[in-house]
Formats: sequence, C-alpha cells, structure tokens
Amino acid sequence: MLIRKKILLCVTGSIAAYKAAYITRLLVQAGAEVKVVVSKGALNFITPLTFSTLSKNPVFSDFTEDPDSGKWTNHVELGLWADLMVMAPLSANTLSKMAQGQSDNFLLATYMSVRCPVMVAPAMDHDMYSHPATQENLLKLKSYNHIVLEPASGQLASGLVGKGRMSEPEDIFEAIIAHFHPELPLQGKEVLVTAGPTYERIDPVRFISNFSTGKMGYAIAHALASKGARVHLVSGPTHETLFHPLVKIYNVESAQEMYDSCIALFEAMQISVLCAAVADFRPKKQVTEKIKKKDNSLTIELETTQDIAKELGRRKTSGQYLIGFALETENETEHTQAKLISKNLDMIVLNSLRDSGAGFGSDTNKISVFWPDNKVLHFGLKPKIQVAQDITELIIQMISQ
Repeated sequence: MLIRKKILLCVTGSIAAYKAAYITRLLVQAGAEVKVVVSKGALNFITPLTFSTLSKNPVFSDFTEDPDSGKWTNHVELGLWADLMVMAPLSANTLSKMAQGQSDNFLLATYMSVRCPVMVAPAMDHDMYSHPATQENLLKLKSYNHIVLEPASGQLASGLVGKGRMSEPEDIFEAIIAHFHPELPLQGKEVLVTAGPTYERIDPVRFISNFSTGKMGYAIAHALASKGARVHLVSGPTHETLFHPLVKIYNVESAQEMYDSCIALFEAMQISVLCAAVADFRPKKQVTEKIKKKDNSLTIELETTQDIAKELGRRKTSGQYLIGFALETENETEHTQAKLISKNLDMIVLNSLRDSGAGFGSDTNKISVFWPDNKVLHFGLKPKIQVAQDITELIIQMISQ
C-alpha cells in the first residue's frame, strides 16, 4: 500500500517515543522506505539502534557525523527526499519551535527544509495540551496546512487521565494510508471476518471438525484490508498466515470461543463477513482424560453449537452489513436462500461441493452470490485470491448504494 513512498519519521522527546518503533515497523511492512530523525530528547527514551534495525536505514540526530573529518549530514537533501514528514510523537517543546520557525537542532532544520506535506501527532500531559499556548501553536501548524492528528484521551504518564496521549500507531498508519490513498473505498471501515474451522474437543487428544483450511477467509481479510478496511480476523485453527498492518488476528479454537469473540467485536463493526466453517455440533460432555479403546463401538452424545450468523443477524442495526457463507451438497439454491432470510443476512456466498475445484482445501473456488431481492450472480472457477477480490468489490457496491 505504500510501495516506493518515502517517509521521514521524526521522533521528539516524549515518553511516547517507544510507539514510533511500531509506526516504523508498520510502514516498512506496507512497503514504504523509512528514514528516522530523532531529537536529543528522544534519545532519553529510545535508542537509534531500534530504528535503524526496523527501518534498515541509518538514523539521523545531528549535523556532524564525524567531528574530526568534518563529515556532516545534509539536512536539506534529507528534507527534499521525503514524500511525507511524520512527527510522532510531537512534544510541546518541538511544537512551539515549529510554530515560531526556530531551527536550533538537526530535526528542526530538516523540518524547515521539507517541501512535502507534514503530519504531526502531539503527545504530552493533559494540562500541557490544553494550555492556550499549545492550542495556539497547533492552530499555527494547521494554518501551514499541516495534518494534525488529535491525541487520544486516557491514562497519561503523569498518572492523570485526560486528553494528550499520542494517537495509537495503527491510527497514525491508517492516517498515512488515507493521505496517500484518499480514494480507498473502505478507508476507516471496521470489518469482522471469520475464517477456518473450529475444533470441538471430545477428550484431550480427539475433536470434531471439518476440512476447512481457512484459505478463503484469509484471502477475504487481505482483500478487504487492501481497500483500506481495518480488519478483525477471528480465526479457527489453520496453517494460513497473514501479515498486514490493517489486519488484527484473534485466534480461537472452538465454536463457543468464535461466538464469544464475534459478539464482543460486532457492535463496533460496519461490515461482517462470516466465512468460517463453524461446527454445528459439539460433544455434550468433554472428557478430561483420554478415552481408552475398550469396546467395538463408542457413543458420543452431541448438542448444537450457538449459531453465530443468526445471533449477529438478530443484533444487526441500521448501517451494519452482514455477509454469510453457505456450503451445500444438495438443493443448493433453496437452502442458501432460506439461510439468507432466516439469518437476516445482506448477502450470502454459496460454495457447492458438487463443483470440481471448489470447496475445502483447494486454491480455487466457484461461487454464486445471493441477495434478499432475489438477485443472483454466478462466477466461474477462479483462484481464491481473485474470488476474494470479487466478493470485496460486491461488498463495496452494496454499501455504496
């Protein structure tokens, strides 16, 4: 998402300086080239080695690299190199100097040399942030067309509670994405995705499950994040991996754990995509010791698991969109349409095990998509990555209507 973007991250003297390491990692993961400038005050909180390791570039803090040889760092070239300068954290002291045009250190001299947009994330104690001088300085920066990220409220380093905490690294990263890609259709959307199977334990070594691998759900999570969504991926046991700055993974094992995670997240979600193959049944009793083989048969009493889709459909409010999945072996259309209505879904994706190359374990899938107005759209066999992109585009179209 940030490939070939050049970002100059400036870190000033604040206890929040350690969070800049997370920002660096997120930017590098997204493909950006990152160079870090630290103030003398920032060195009291975090070392240059941390940033050089994460950014894979030298860290800058002073004009002179070698006093004996006179070798120096050209702050003008550094300022002209950047596509975006990000001040995070921005202390009250550096903020004041920026507003007044002071240039008494390397970081500020670089700031005075940039021609690119500047984004700042203030971080200070509540009383310092609310002081009239600070507010006036922030207004001055806004008059320069700088992007000012509002600090959050919460527990501060002083022990006080109030506004002044630096925005979280994920929020700053999302603001950077929005700066470079204001056209992303899912920018700022909170999205829930479920993926993979669930394991319903019989005893400590045996369980009931299905053949789901999680490939489809993980592909959908990635496709949604690539369109700017902040994705909360609730994943059953799987060998799939996903590293994306906008995807947070919640690992669960059982249907009950997946249900609990979805219920906890759902209220804050604008879109939910229920791709997981959740077990419909679980043992009524879980044995704490391994069941020994004694007879020629074993009877296990089962009970139904809680229906995640149905409960979320019941809780769904205006402005929330719920997308389900169906896997059928017979009467596919009838069963899928019934599920769409009974669970109050806005859209449902049908997989049929009758289609060769579709279903569990495959890298390809063949889907049909149904809506409550009886509209149906059929797709041919495609790699699951492309299927995920198709589903994402349909979701974007649906929420844009």
